[in-house]
Amino acid sequence: MIWPFSRRQRSSPPLDPALCRQAAAGLPWLRGLDPSRSARLEALAAEFLADKAIVPLQGLRLNEVQRLRLAMLCCMPLLEFGREGLHGWKELLVYPGAFRAKRSHLDAHGILHEGDEELIGEAWERGPVILSWADVRADIAAPFEGYCVAAHEIAHKLDALDGAMDGTPPLPRDWQRQWASDFQRAYDSFCEEVDAGRETAIDPYAAEAPEEFFAVCTEYHFSDAATLRNALPAVAAHLQRFYGAPP
Repeated sequence: MIWPFSRRQRSSPPLDPALCRQAAAGLPWLRGLDPSRSARLEALAAEFLADKAIVPLQGLRLNEVQRLRLAMLCCMPLLEFGREGLHGWKELLVYPGAFRAKRSHLDAHGILHEGDEELIGEAWERGPVILSWADVRADIAAPFEGYCVAAHEIAHKLDALDGAMDGTPPLPRDWQRQWASDFQRAYDSFCEEVDAGRETAIDPYAAEAPEEFFAVCTEYHFSDAATLRNALPAVAAHLQRFYGAPP
């Protein structure tokens, strides 16, 4: 695949094979990877560890295997897109559990509301990725139930690469047009279902915004692809092309 931009490649020191095997064995999503994709993931994880600081917070300690697992999880959505998906940020902040963040928004009457919100992950357009370690571990323990917070936040980072977090990552022009059309149609229909109070197969949080729709569907691609295919077949087809075959 030829992406709309590219940068000079650099090689990172290879990872210890025994460490890679130990880290990968603890990530159920990786068990079906063929040797070429496994090697690609290891190279991406090596670059991740060389390029980014993994910063545990609030007394959390992460050993070498756990750090590599985080790197592999963050690189899992990049197997087809490649190392360009790592561009533009430098830190992975890891809280022991859910964390609180200040939020503000204007309501329909122009009144500003401010308060704290409890989060399990966050990705700033020009800043770090933030994850809850407890929720990463919960995803690993139940890997095929529709949740993968690391994939969700990396989807946001991919989305932001073209300068706008809008649910459409940088793609070749023809594909981008078709993606935008298919995703918009699916998103509008999904929002109608949620607004009508109907039960949806996909987490209704996906109706929050186009970028959340893309990120939530990304989680399903990796953790419950059958549900995604049944509920949103056009979206599932784009994501399989973008991310490769689901686990």
